[in-house]
Amino acid sequence: MTTLADVPPPTARRVRVWFGEHVIADYTAEPADAIRYQAGMTRRFASLRITIEPATAAVDEDVTDS
Repeated sequence: MTTLADVPPPTARRVRVWFGEHVIADYTAEPADAIRYQAGMTRRFASLRITIEPATAAVDEDVTDS
């Protein structure tokens, strides 16, 4: 069951840090905070892929398994 607390705001962005096909960090926040987080992760993990996308478009892996 999904509650309103589980639904991100429509403007929220989801930032993920990938090690190959594995997500090693997942962060959802308002756009300004998400951009700052993405910049910090890019500096910290320069060789890894870092994605940023609308949070509502992202599908949580736990949801697909149930």
